[in-house]
Amino acid sequence: MSKIETVETIPIRVPLERTYRGSYYQMQARCTVITRIRTSDGIVGEAYNADSDLEQVEVVRLIQEELAPAVIGRDARNIEGAWEAMLFSTYDQLRDRRLAMQAIASIDSALWDAFGKRVGQPLYRLWGGYRDSLPVIGIGGYYGHDDDELRAEARFFLDQGFCGMKFKVGARAPEEDERRVRVVRDYAGPDFMLICDANQGYTVREAIDFGKRVADIGLRWFEEPCRWYNDRRGMKDVRAITGIPVAAGQSEYSRLGVRDLIADGAIDVCNFDASWGGGPTEWRRVAGMAATYDVKMGHHEESQLSFHLLAAIPHGTYAECFAPQRDPIYWQMLANRPVASSQTFPLPQGPGLGWHLDSGFIEKYRIDAA
Repeated sequence: MSKIETVETIPIRVPLERTYRGSYYQMQARCTVITRIRTSDGIVGEAYNADSDLEQVEVVRLIQEELAPAVIGRDARNIEGAWEAMLFSTYDQLRDRRLAMQAIASIDSALWDAFGKRVGQPLYRLWGGYRDSLPVIGIGGYYGHDDDELRAEARFFLDQGFCGMKFKVGARAPEEDERRVRVVRDYAGPDFMLICDANQGYTVREAIDFGKRVADIGLRWFEEPCRWYNDRRGMKDVRAITGIPVAAGQSEYSRLGVRDLIADGAIDVCNFDASWGGGPTEWRRVAGMAATYDVKMGHHEESQLSFHLLAAIPHGTYAECFAPQRDPIYWQMLANRPVASSQTFPLPQGPGLGWHLDSGFIEKYRIDAA
C-alpha cells in the first residue's frame, strides 16, 4: 500500500501592475495554493489550485488543520475514498462551503498527480485520452482598457495561437458594451472566436438587449449573462430569446448546483471550475452528467487542470488563460507551458499533470499564511 505521509501547502500571491475590473468585481493580485503530497513509496504529487486572495489564509488553514489529518495514513491510490473522507469539512453551515471545496480540490488534484506518476501516464490519458492537443481562448476585454489596449490584447492572443478571446461585459449599458466588443471583432476579423462574459452583471432584459445587439457577431457563447438571484430562469430566457448559447457553472461549487442548471435547460456549456468545486474528482462527475444532456464542458480559468480534463472527453471545448500581465503565475511559474501549433496546444506528456513549477518564482512570491 502507498500511504499518504505528508501534506504541504505553499500559498503564492503576485501583485498585479494594474487593477483588473469585470462587471462588479476587481482583482489586484493573482494568487494560488501549491499543494504537495508525499507518499510512503516516495512519490510526490504536486498541484496548484484556486485564485482566492483574501481567502487564502482560510483555505490553507482548512487543508492543514482539518483535511491533512483526515487523509494522512490513507491509501494514496484510493482517491474516491480520500474525497469522501474530506467532505465533512463542508458540513459546517456557519462557514463558507466554497472555501472547504477549494481546500478539498487542492488535495484531490495533488492526489491525482501522484496517481499519474505512479502509473507513468499523463492524467488526460487516464481520464479518457480523447485528444492530444486542445484549442485555447484568452481572457480579456477588462474595463479600464481603452480601444488601443483592447486591440493590443487581441493581437497578443492571435500571435500566441489562441483561437479566440473571452471579453468582459456587464458593467455598462448594453450599447456601450456592444461598441467595445466590436472594437475587437473589427480588428481581429471574423475567424477569431469571441465569447462575452457578463459575470452576472446584467439584468435579464439588459442581457437580452445586449444579445440582440451583437447577434451578427457570432458569439460562441454568452457567459453568466444574468444576475445571480434569478439565474437559472433568466439564463433560460436569454438562451431562448437571443439564440446565443449560454454558459455558466463556475459559480457553483458542487455537482448538485450544476445539476439544476442543466436539468432546467439554462445552459449549453458548463464551465464548472475544478479548483473551486472539489477538484478533478467532482469535475469528472459533472462532465458525465453534462454528457447525458448534450451539454458541452468548458472550465473557468485554471488551465493547468483544464488542459487534462477537457482533452480527456469528447464534449470538452477550450482551455482558457489570461494575458501575462493578468496571470504571471501561468506565464512564469509554469516552466513548461505549452506552445501552440495550428491553433491547438499539445498536452504535457509527463506523468500526472506533467507540469514543472519554477522554484525561483515560488520562493519570490510565497507568502506566510499563518
